[in-house]
Amino acid sequence: MSEKRDYYEILGINKNASADEIKKSYRKLAMQYHPDRNPGNKKAEANFKEASEAYETLKDEQKRAGYDRYGHQANNGYGGQQNGNSGGFDGGFDFNDIFSNFSDIFGERNSGGRKKSSSQRGSDIRYNLAVSLEEAFNGTNTEISFNIPCKCDVCNGSGAKNNEKASSCTTCNGHGKVRVQQGFFIVERACTSCNGSGQVIKNPCKNCNGEGRVSRNKTLSVKIPAGVEEESRIKISNEGEAGLRGGQSGDLFVFITIRNHPFFTRKGDDIYFDVQMRFTTASLGGEIEIPTIDGSKAKVTIKEGTQNSDQLRLKSKGMSVMNSGGRRGDMYIRVNIETPVKLSDEERELLEKLDKLMQNKANNPKTESFFQKISEFFK
Repeated sequence: MSEKRDYYEILGINKNASADEIKKSYRKLAMQYHPDRNPGNKKAEANFKEASEAYETLKDEQKRAGYDRYGHQANNGYGGQQNGNSGGFDGGFDFNDIFSNFSDIFGERNSGGRKKSSSQRGSDIRYNLAVSLEEAFNGTNTEISFNIPCKCDVCNGSGAKNNEKASSCTTCNGHGKVRVQQGFFIVERACTSCNGSGQVIKNPCKNCNGEGRVSRNKTLSVKIPAGVEEESRIKISNEGEAGLRGGQSGDLFVFITIRNHPFFTRKGDDIYFDVQMRFTTASLGGEIEIPTIDGSKAKVTIKEGTQNSDQLRLKSKGMSVMNSGGRRGDMYIRVNIETPVKLSDEERELLEKLDKLMQNKANNPKTESFFQKISEFFK
């Protein structure tokens, strides 16, 4: 007879492993070597038994302490190969221990557990709300409407006629689950008589068919804070689906999207504005007037010699910063210089004269530098 393996080695853990680590390791092995997954495989059957034996000892603090001190001699009466049996499930192994282990590991509970309630919490709801950039800047209150299961007014959400109390299901004794044997194992399933609720309503409300809720339109006022961002989520507690038979309502989550603006582009807390400009204004300089997101106007000075794609900054003229006490981001003005089209004879003549006058390299340093590089490239 071969010597029994160390329990820690079987589970693949060290001697300082926590209870959670022991449980996690056993769960993995139990799933791997489960007889239902390995029909007729004696080696898997033996591995499953070995892992269950190790777990049964190490999950118990007193047994584990005894094992750490005396090894396998500490629990001679447990598990083990007894009465000459050399493996398998025919001797020396208690199936009740296995069922107990699986109940512990996989969250199942036997029929002796706490009875269930027929009420169930309602589902959470998502509502997509689109707002304008101005509404996101200023903040606003807006009304939303949607259809949703709401508490039945006739039975006050109980699901029962005349508010009668639900009675315990006789099939599952109020637990909502029944135990069924499958091969070697006993599994728990939702009771079909009460649909897993553990309780039955003998005289259901006709208005809601015993659910305690009916579908109808709901209208709510939603406060949008100033500075709200794209995909921000606003939670409104207990405004989701009504629970079944008086259960707690779910929550409503309003997801914000911001519509595109004809002039402004938002990036974080900053605003970007593209301004079209005549090349004469960019060359000579001047002053232009532009709108801002708060509805006012701002005068911007254009420096002489402004280049295409130059960017000007207006401090604190951007978006409101949410929950900041009135702080704002910045506004950036991006210059787009327009080349004139459909020139008159007089305009063409003047431009030709201007072109001859601007042969001075100092007037167009970037152009001269560019063509100088081209010339050197061909050399």
